[in-house]
Amino acid sequence: MSQDGVKAIRAVLVDDEDLARQLLREYLEAEPGVEVVAECANGFEAVKAIGELKPDLIFLDVQMPKLDGFEVLELMDSSSNVIFVTAYDQYAMKAFDAHAIDYLLKPFATGRLKTALERARQRLAQHATAPPPAELSAAARPPGHTLDRVVVKDGTKVHIIPIDKLDYVEAQDDYIGLRSEKKLYLKQQTISSIETQLDSKKFIRVHRSYILNLERIARIEPFTKDSRVAVLQDGTQIPVSRAGHVRLKELLGEVG
Repeated sequence: MSQDGVKAIRAVLVDDEDLARQLLREYLEAEPGVEVVAECANGFEAVKAIGELKPDLIFLDVQMPKLDGFEVLELMDSSSNVIFVTAYDQYAMKAFDAHAIDYLLKPFATGRLKTALERARQRLAQHATAPPPAELSAAARPPGHTLDRVVVKDGTKVHIIPIDKLDYVEAQDDYIGLRSEKKLYLKQQTISSIETQLDSKKFIRVHRSYILNLERIARIEPFTKDSRVAVLQDGTQIPVSRAGHVRLKELLGEVG
């Protein structure tokens, strides 16, 4: 509780720079009603701390080694309110547009932090639902950015799937299945969201429920009058809709 009896905002600080965390902590210590419950120096620490502590607010650095801020978001178990912290304006405006509470552009003054905290208090008071982590991550990335890997949390394990090892993506209700090296990994994200993050010259939406890695296609075969199947190099068959076949022909030329 804060001194006025109002429940304090429980915050986690995530930044790989010691000095940056120290400065932010000192700023927050001067603010009433904020309790820093954890500090994390890398993305793996952050995922663990956020999962265990379930904070009200996360100050999340974007540029970090091993796991960046976007990947930390994607690995979080539940939606949390996020204030992005970044040294690059290209991330900042995009993050704000993506419905993060706010962003802090390094170096920032105490007045700018107060503004961000006030927005956080308003969001928390309204009990507003934060966007799903993977959706926020996808929306916050800079325009034109494509993934070179996908991160997936499976219990306490974190799997990092290089994009060139990804065979296909399958929609499964509120989740997607990511097929890589004969294994299927589940992730809470929509197929439309990940479609925007994949290189459209290498991955194609062949069906409302499937995105295919073009390099995995062995051949296209007729299935019904208006549909086809893509046979992958390992023999897996993926449905191809009429619209998906049109997209394939545009990329590959006339097929099957």
